[in-house]
Amino acid sequence: MKIGNQSIETYFILFGLFQYGQMDAFLFVAIVILFSVALMGNIILILLIRLDTRLHTPMYFLLSQLSFIDMIYISTTVPKMMTNFLSNNKTITVLGCEIQTFVFLAIGGTEALLLGFMSYDRYVAICHPLHYPVLMSKKICWFMVTCTWLSSSINALVHTLYVFQLPFCRSRIINHFFCEIPSLLPLVCQDTSQYEYTVLLSGLIILLLPFMAILASYARVLTVVFQMSSGKGQTKAVSTCSSHLIVASLFYMTTLYTYTRPHSLHSPEQDKAVAVFYTIITPLLNPFIYSLRNKEVIRAIRRMLGGYNTIINYDYHALY
Repeated sequence: MKIGNQSIETYFILFGLFQYGQMDAFLFVAIVILFSVALMGNIILILLIRLDTRLHTPMYFLLSQLSFIDMIYISTTVPKMMTNFLSNNKTITVLGCEIQTFVFLAIGGTEALLLGFMSYDRYVAICHPLHYPVLMSKKICWFMVTCTWLSSSINALVHTLYVFQLPFCRSRIINHFFCEIPSLLPLVCQDTSQYEYTVLLSGLIILLLPFMAILASYARVLTVVFQMSSGKGQTKAVSTCSSHLIVASLFYMTTLYTYTRPHSLHSPEQDKAVAVFYTIITPLLNPFIYSLRNKEVIRAIRRMLGGYNTIINYDYHALY
C-alpha cells in the first residue's frame, strides 16, 4: 500500500483530535484561537521581563524560561495538528514523528523540573530571605536551568531512540493528535511490558518527585506565612504560591495520569482529552495566572503602556 509516491512504511498516520463534522470545525477554530493567545501571552511576558529592569530577579528569570518552554511546548503539537486538519492529510514521516516525540519529551520534562525549581525559589525567598541573594544567585539560576534542559534532553533521547528501533508492524495509525510514547506502544508487535516499567520509573522521577518537592516546599511556606504578623505579607505570599500551585497541579496531575498508568488501562479518547490539558491549556494559562495575579507584573505592564503613551503624545505634539 502506498500514500502518494511514498511507501506507508515511511509514514505514520495521525488519527487526530478532530474529524470533519461541524462541531469539530468549531473546536478546531477554538484550538487555533487558544494557540494564538498562548503564543502571544508568553511572548509578551518574556518581553516584559526582558525590558523592565525591576523584573530582573531570579523569580522572573525562571518565569521567562517557563514562558519560553511553553512556546516550544505548544508549538510542537498544535501546528502539525492544524496542518493535518486543513490539508486532510494526516500523515507524518517516521523521522518527523521521532523528532516530535523527542522534542515533546524533552520540553515536557524540562517544564516539570523547572516548576520544581521555581517552588524552591519561593521557598527560599519566604523562609530564608536573608540567604536569598546567595542561594538564588545568577550563577545558581543558570545552573538550575542548564540541569533541567540537559537531564530532560538525555532522558528524552534515550526513550526516543529505544521506541523507534522497535518493530511497528501491527498498524501505522496512531490514535492521537501527535506522536507520544503511550500512543506508539500499541503499534509495536512485541511485548513492551518491561519497557513500560522504565517509562513508569522516568515518570516518577521527572514528574512525581518535583511535584512532591513543590507540595513540601509550599507546606513549609504556608507554615511560615501564617506566622507572619503582616497581613499584607501573608496576602502577597499566598497569592504568589497559589498561582504556582494551580499551574503545577494541572500540569503534573494530567501528565502523571498519562505516563504512570499501565498500557492496558489506556484509552485513546481519554488520552487525547487529557493531553489537551498539558499540551494546550497549561501553556495558555501560565502567563495569565502569573501576570494577572502578580502586582509587580501588572505594574510593569502599566509602566510599559505609560511609556508608549508618552512616546505617542510626544510625536503627536512634535507634528502639531
